Amino acid sequence: MEEQVRILLVDDEINVLRSLERNFLDEEYEILTASSGTEGFSILQDVSPVQVVISDFRMPQMNGVDFLREVRRRWPDTVRIVLSGYADTAVVISAINEGEIYKFIPKPWNDDELKITIMNALERYSLNKKNIELNEALFAKIEELKQANSNLERLTGPGGVAGRNISANLAQKILQMLPVGVIGIDSAGVIIQCNREAGDLLSINASDCIGIRSSEALPDAVTEYIKRIGEQKPESGLLLINGCTTRVNICFVQDEDQTIAILLFDREECHGRGRFIR
Repeated sequence: MEEQVRILLVDDEINVLRSLERNFLDEEYEILTASSGTEGFSILQDVSPVQVVISDFRMPQMNGVDFLREVRRRWPDTVRIVLSGYADTAVVISAINEGEIYKFIPKPWNDDELKITIMNALERYSLNKKNIELNEALFAKIEELKQANSNLERLTGPGGVAGRNISANLAQKILQMLPVGVIGIDSAGVIIQCNREAGDLLSINASDCIGIRSSEALPDAVTEYIKRIGEQKPESGLLLINGCTTRVNICFVQDEDQTIAILLFDREECHGRGRFIR
């Protein structure tokens, strides 16, 4: 069963809310409205999920950027859009660069462009949800493999090499079958795992790059992205790699005495050449 699509509109002017609502009369969206950031928080707490929030910038007590910044902290999956006049452009662009906002819609808005923006925002929400599900599935499979390895070692005893080889072969087969690119990098920055999909997407030889430092084997766009992640916490971004817009998720797993970074690559669309997007 598909999720009910909900869009929250936040503006202190009732005529603006009504005007925004009219754009979605023909859509199967559930439209929620709030006249302030405080009321918007209350709705978000009571209703779930809300896929998209559109907020005016100039509101009393709390402006739209501050409101959406808090939305990002409390409901990070919700796609955030701000409505604003051109006088506020510098503030809004800064917020976009910091990741608080997905899109800036200028006032007065174009109805057709607004609808397209909402469609793109919903697609972004769906892609993020898909990536989260892929991450969870991958980690579940990693835990299964760890458990299988533990069971095999217990059965074969301390010197049981055969059990470990079976587990390693099984892990490799599963890794190569995944529909997303996977690269594992150890705490020294050396690539310890790379599946076929990652090799194809990055135009590298998946087997030859094992044991090579990531800064030497991977495209500049990817190494720049890795450097950008200063803290060991899950992170998601978009890269343009070999003409393909690619969503990259980075997460971390503990393996004995070191932390392994796992990068997941999922292509979105192809055009242009490789560079860092966000």
